[in-house]
Amino acid sequence: MSLKVAVQMDPIERINIRGDSTFALLLEAQGRGHAISYYTPDRLALAGNTVSAAVQPLTVRDKDGDHVTLGEARRTDLGTFDVVLLRQDPPFDLAYITTTHLLERIHPRTLVVNDPVSVRNAPEKMYVMEFSDLMPPTLITRDLAEIKAFRAEHGDIVMKPLYGKGGEAVFRLAPEDLNFGSLYDLFTATFREAWVVQKFLAAVKHGDKRIILVDGEFGGAVNRVPAADDLRSNMVRGGTPKETNLTPREREICARLAKPLRERGLIFVGIDVIDGFLTEINVTSPTGIRAIKNLGGPDVAAMIWDVIEKKRR
Repeated sequence: MSLKVAVQMDPIERINIRGDSTFALLLEAQGRGHAISYYTPDRLALAGNTVSAAVQPLTVRDKDGDHVTLGEARRTDLGTFDVVLLRQDPPFDLAYITTTHLLERIHPRTLVVNDPVSVRNAPEKMYVMEFSDLMPPTLITRDLAEIKAFRAEHGDIVMKPLYGKGGEAVFRLAPEDLNFGSLYDLFTATFREAWVVQKFLAAVKHGDKRIILVDGEFGGAVNRVPAADDLRSNMVRGGTPKETNLTPREREICARLAKPLRERGLIFVGIDVIDGFLTEINVTSPTGIRAIKNLGGPDVAAMIWDVIEKKRR
């Protein structure tokens, strides 16, 4: 079965193919004989009831510095595609949200992965709060008195912007840290949204596990160990990927999430777990596929395409 596939992503010429999950998905699609096309979100348009984009056919190669060949751009009705991969990276802002409103108009006649309504309604640091009993103590607020009370109760805390990405602006504040007031002022001036305030988990030094769920089922995992001089384990921030297996607690977390993720049409999800505590449910543009395979783990890209093809039959 050959599918007509479009991918909505950031400029493909700039990606680091060694760690890019979207690129892994494109390689797998091409290997299965699917016709793949590409566009950036700024090329979307809505005219009447038609959602279109200036799409370019592409060929991909697993070769640094020569990983893509693009054809001529043509304005095309996205409703004529079998599948659209929604794979642009955050920030999760109004521009991002607008693309979900547009793609909602073609889904599910054209299968959008992940479901654009659920991507819009389940941002990573907010949706996870539906499973607060699986999480470390967590507060979402801008209110100074609430943050002070949380800090007084839990002592060592982490603060990060609610719609941040890739480990940006993540700060640890120890109980005696005199920078709290200045950091609060900085966050107030910089971010309009609320912040996530969370009890610091000292075990993060041993790793922040990224677990991939494919249509609700366990696909693979990688343990991301932060650098000695950094709090953040994100691989784009210098975290080192390590081979890992799931603990019984992590399997319980996966089982708990399976049905809700399937019901929301969230086929490709990356959850983050530290010391048995769920911290995020990543649905916008999860990563980790290539790291898992490079460490000898499963081919998660193949799993995702198996699910997509089954849904398109």
